[in-house]
Amino acid sequence: MKKINFPFTAILGQDKMKMGLILNVIDPLIGGVLLTGHQGTGKSTAVRSLVEIMPKIEVIGDCNFACDPKSNLDDLCASCREKKEKGKLETEIREMRLVNLPLGVTEDMVCGSLSIDKVLTEGTSELHPGLLAKANRGILYVDEINLLQDHIVDVLLDAAASGVNIIEREGISVSHPSRFVLVGSMNPEDSQFASN
Repeated sequence: MKKINFPFTAILGQDKMKMGLILNVIDPLIGGVLLTGHQGTGKSTAVRSLVEIMPKIEVIGDCNFACDPKSNLDDLCASCREKKEKGKLETEIREMRLVNLPLGVTEDMVCGSLSIDKVLTEGTSELHPGLLAKANRGILYVDEINLLQDHIVDVLLDAAASGVNIIEREGISVSHPSRFVLVGSMNPEDSQFASN
């Protein structure tokens, strides 16, 4: 059974917040949005309900990264690039994803990891996708972003700025597209920037 969120259009008195979210979804190159406000002001509710009003997207079937079939070859994952070169693309329509990033997340959970077993036994580099893979062409939401570890923030900002996630382990490198709307929220009283 599908969970029904509070309607985005029913959120009142938060016009700047709603406008910031909508503008970032229209043009993800804006770079994301940081929502600040006291607990109960509707930050998380707005983000979760935003996905309900977004149009569905066309993706390449069976792709872990929701690659866009209209993208250039350079903007596709290795598997989709190969399919497109052979002219064997199958597509499907699905909803835009909202991926929540938990505070205790590890770098492997965010970026993904390589299967070293496959590398050693078969000579192939198989990626176990992380949250950046799931968030491609969607929204990556971090509640209480001010409490996130600094090195995880650096990983998120690098991926958001470049549009690519690169995983390098044991001299092996795998990359995939990572274009997402980065949304963070925080309570001013929890911030290290709050006035004393």
